[in-house]
Formats: sequence, structure tokens, C-alpha cells
Amino acid sequence: MDNDINKRLKSENIIWQLGDLYDGPATPQIDTDLHWCQKEAEALENSYKNRVSELTAGELAKLVARLEKLSTAKGRLSTFAFLYFTTQTQNPEAAALLQKIREASSQTGKHTVFFELEWSAAPTAWADAILDDDKLSPYHHYLATMRRYAPHLLSLPEESLLLEIAPVGRGSWTLLFDKIMGHLKFGARQRTEEEVLTDLYDANREIRQQAADDLTKGLKDNLHIFTHITNNLLADKMIDDRLRHYPDWLSAMNLYNELAGKTVQTLVDAVSGRYDIVSRYYNFKRDLLGLPELTDYDRYAPLPHLPDQEITWPDARDMVLRAFADFSPSMAEIAQMFFQRQWIHAPILAGKRGGAFAHPCTPEVHPYVMVNYTGNMRDISTVAHELGHGVHQYLAAERGYYNSDTPLVLAETASVFAELLLFNYQLNLLEDKRQRAAFIGQKLESIFATVFRQTAMNRFEELSHNARRQHGELGAEEISKLWRSTQEEMFQGSVKLRRDYDIWWSYIPHFLNSPGYVYSYAFGELLVLALYNLYKEQGEAFVPRYIELLKAGGSASPYELLSPFGIDLNDKDFWLGGLTVIEEMVSKLGA
Repeated sequence: MDNDINKRLKSENIIWQLGDLYDGPATPQIDTDLHWCQKEAEALENSYKNRVSELTAGELAKLVARLEKLSTAKGRLSTFAFLYFTTQTQNPEAAALLQKIREASSQTGKHTVFFELEWSAAPTAWADAILDDDKLSPYHHYLATMRRYAPHLLSLPEESLLLEIAPVGRGSWTLLFDKIMGHLKFGARQRTEEEVLTDLYDANREIRQQAADDLTKGLKDNLHIFTHITNNLLADKMIDDRLRHYPDWLSAMNLYNELAGKTVQTLVDAVSGRYDIVSRYYNFKRDLLGLPELTDYDRYAPLPHLPDQEITWPDARDMVLRAFADFSPSMAEIAQMFFQRQWIHAPILAGKRGGAFAHPCTPEVHPYVMVNYTGNMRDISTVAHELGHGVHQYLAAERGYYNSDTPLVLAETASVFAELLLFNYQLNLLEDKRQRAAFIGQKLESIFATVFRQTAMNRFEELSHNARRQHGELGAEEISKLWRSTQEEMFQGSVKLRRDYDIWWSYIPHFLNSPGYVYSYAFGELLVLALYNLYKEQGEAFVPRYIELLKAGGSASPYELLSPFGIDLNDKDFWLGGLTVIEEMVSKLGA
């Protein structure tokens, strides 16, 4: 690792202040709160179990409020443990704390699972009537949508057993994956995953190829472990879906996102039907770079004349805040708090998890953002992306812990919209036509990664889940063939995929942490293109409507939240319209 990079970028002190959650891992307050959670869960069970359908509206409102307070306390504990571990995956004490919190959460969950079961099983007429009472208006959507899981819930003993063994289930396997990736060093220089992936964007082809070779070697050395983890999690989901009577591998994610399967299929069909845009662009890029063929490690090569200066953290901060302020001063003010109050973790550190994320934490605290900042233009976009999430989470917190939980598809809308604001701000700073064209090309590649690549990954997930269910445990070669087939389908011969590339499915955490998640990126990107066009048409009048969308959090379904914008998510032409915008950007480059 280049130990000077953080000092050079002035990001070495951009460390989040977890004291807003707890003073530290050894503070007695953690055990005090764990004890309170356990006692409160037991008290709720003793007071309300087998009585839910007999409660008045006022009594039900009081019960849900207590459950929400309990969930908030558990959320605070789990957030601290997760964030503390994330930046030091090699620290056994941090891992032990995370596991301790997970096990404690499982124990409290056993005592409160009765509510979801009894509420979901309550007679429809009674539930509909009591939901109309004003006393339950703050929880109307939360309670109404909870009942959609009724066909998929098991008996109380079964649900309790699943909660009992949950700490050694999916979360334990994903924790093992994070530990391995946190310990893994790539190539002769023993670099982190983030540093090697950054080199794939280097202008020097030899550096790109070396980075690809280093990544492949590190993954190949651990492929037997990654394959075992993947198989176990494929089987875990297979068993869970079977027990809960989900008709297919994606149904549970669609239900969580409050989307009909038809909507998601319409999106996937629209995107996969326009893979020609991908091949058209990469054939253009090959010719522009003067290469006989574009290989997998050339995909992210910068276009000629792309600005490549290293940007310090303070300059990146100012750029993002100005872009936000041009759209909405209040949005910039909220984002400013992340920088001023130490809600961000930015430097590259040994043992720190790769990638980036925003964590909503709990409403009475605030969200946190993690990035691995290396000083390039893409990283500034990543900062904007995660702050888009952060601003959304901050605004939605007004709805409370339950109603602020936003479906993934709308969560990605907020982040992608923030990226687009930054892109247009940066583009206006460039006067050289060649630099502008190259910058647009880089944005297109980001859009491709969000729309087309994530859809191809959705296709890979579908094939791998179905193959595991039909044929049993899959070998690394079998999984790699599925990965290659879906990638080749997307590139349509425009990119030469080496055999090394076949195992690159193994470092992507979304497949393990959140099966089915990835289509949310494509959903968010194409929706943002439509929303941004509305902004260009309506100007300032659009801004408060957009802010209200963010404030709404998860208090209504995506269909309801988007209805004020006149958007029909089941209309294939709507999705094709967003793809047409992308095609027009490609055409403007001369491709």
C-alpha cells in the first residue's frame, strides 16, 4: 500500500466519529443497552403475545411504538459494531463484537417475532378496519405492507428456530468473506483490493494488465473458499425460499422493494434488449484508443484528453457541495454536515473494507458514509453517490425508524441523481471540447456499469440460483461459465474476455449480502434520467417535489411515491425512454 496517498490527498484525518453512537467498544453502555433490549423484548412478549388481534387501535399503536423503540436501540448497537469492524476487518476484537451483537439481536428477535406472525394472520376485515383509525396513521404503511408477507411466514416455533440459528447463517458467511477480502493482498507490492481495482482505470495499458493479473491471482488462490461460501449462500436462499413458498429466487427481493414481478421483468427485458448500445460504444472506444481489440482490462481505460489530475479531498468536498447547492441549498447544507461533523470515513487503510456505502444508522443519530478515496474523478462521483444516499437517509429520518426504511430501488435513485448533479457541474467547468467529450465518455461508462452491467449481473444471479436449485452444488468452473455467458451476452463481441476474467464474479459482495439487489441500480439510473429531464423542463418548481420524495422515505410504495411525477413503472416505453437518452449520449460522441 502507498502509505503516502492519504497524506497527499489530505484525507488521512477524514475518520468518522463513532462516538455519536457509543464512546467505544469497551463502553459499559453497550452491555447496558443489550440488557435493556433483552428485557424489553421479554416484556413485550409477556404482555402482548396471543393478544394482537384483540387490541384496540390505541393499544396497537402503543405496542408498535415500543417495538420501534426496541428496533431503534438494536439498530444503534448493530450499526456501531458494523462500522467499527468495517475499517478494521483484521481486528479479532472488532469481529467478536459484531458477532456478539448479531447473536444478541437474534435472541431478542425470538421474543418479538410473535407480533409479525399474529398481525399478519389477523382477519382481514379487522385489520383493514383498525388501520383506518387515526391513532395508527403514523404506522399505516408499515403495518399494511407487513401483511404482504403473510403467505411466506412460518409458525412461531419455526420462526424462533430460524432466528436462533441466524448468527451462524448468512451473516456469518458474509462476515467470513469480508475477513478474507480484508486480509487479502494482491501482487508483488501486496496492495489492497481497492488499490488494484483503481489501476484498471490507468492510462497505461501495462499497468491495467498487471492489475488484472494481480486481481486474478489473488482471487484464484482463494477461489475454493469463495466457491464454498457462494454455494452455501445459494443453498441458504434456496431452502429459505422453499420453506416460505416463494415462487422464484427473486420474489423475496421484489416483495421487499414493494414491486410486482412484472415491473422488474419489464425493466430487465428493456435493458437486456438494448445491449447493442454497449457493443456500439466499446467498438467505438477500441477504435478511438487505436487498439486491435479491447480486452477486459481495457474497458475502463481513460479516453484521450480525459482530465487526469489528482484531486485532494478538500477540493473534492467543495466540488460536491457546489454541485448540490446549485440544485438545492438545503441539500448542500445537509451534505456539509457530513464533512464538518465527521460522519465520513475516507482514507485507504490496511484491513478496511473495499468499496463505498452509506449507512442510515438510526433517526436520532445520523447516517454515516464510507469511501476509499484515491483522488480521481470517479472517486468524487462516488462521494456524491454516497452523499446522495446520506442526504436521503437524513431527510427520511423524520419519518421514524420504521417509515424511513426506503425500498432499494428508490434509495438508488437518490444516489444516482446526486451523481448526475455532480457530473453536469463538472462538465460545465470544462471548456476544451476534447476534454468534454472524454468526460461524457467516462460518464457513459459509469452509466453502463449501473444499467447494463448490473442487469447482466442480475442475469448471472438468476442462472446461478436456478442452477444450484436444479443441479446441486456448483463447482467454480460451472459458476464461471454462467458469469462468462452473461457477460458475453452484454458485450456482444465488442470486448475480448480472457479466461482470467471468468472468476471475477467471486469478489462482488452484493451476490452474497443481498441476493437480487443489483437490478435496483438499473432501476435507479433509468428513473433518474427521467427525473432529470423533468428538472430541466420545470426548473426550480421541480426541486421541492424531489425533496419531498426524499423526505417520504419508505412511507409509501414506489408506485405511490412516483405517481406525482406521472411515471408508470410497468410501461416498457418508460424504460426504453431512459435507454434512448443513453443512446443519444453515445451518438453525440460520434459512435
